[in-house]
Amino acid sequence: GLDAGYGRVQILHQVSMTARTGEVTCIFGPNGCGKSTLLKAMVGVIDPWAGRVTLDDDDLTHLPSHRTLGRGLAMMPQGGGVFSQLSVRDNLRIGGYTIRSRERLDSRIEKLLEEFPRLRERYTVQAGQLSGGEQMILSIARALVLNPRFLLFDEPSAGLSPKLVGDVLVRAAGLARRGVGVLMIEQNIREALRVADRMY
Repeated sequence: GLDAGYGRVQILHQVSMTARTGEVTCIFGPNGCGKSTLLKAMVGVIDPWAGRVTLDDDDLTHLPSHRTLGRGLAMMPQGGGVFSQLSVRDNLRIGGYTIRSRERLDSRIEKLLEEFPRLRERYTVQAGQLSGGEQMILSIARALVLNPRFLLFDEPSAGLSPKLVGDVLVRAAGLARRGVGVLMIEQNIREALRVADRMY
């Protein structure tokens, strides 16, 4: 029953949906229909006007984004949102900014470098010098530093070549197979349908 918007302009009207861990849930719709607003309301970037956002029995409604992150909900913005002037290393460390223990953070990053060996090869390179595909991998890895239960993607294929679109969607499906919930806005419906378990 989510209502949300900006200023006095209401964008979402009584939106209800369910996504599950271990599945890829896709949201389709034309530009401007409120898809990104829905994700922002879920993760606390904007405050819902009415309704509730829950993760299992945990009520996330009205929590700021840094606290929803701590509860297991992470979002990858459209285009990935890497910090282009910072190195791969520093981008990954920013992904774990709420982890207080340096040893724990280093351990999480090391596991991700094993999973994404290309990032280890490019560890000291500025993110802005990476290819589009490498930046997308870095964005995914950065979102995984906190080991989220759910990862929200806002159009992960935006601006990517057709081959890279397939790669990103296969990675999203791989996350779901590992037990992470994947909620994804995607314009490339044909490709997304190949990995989607649930669609809205």
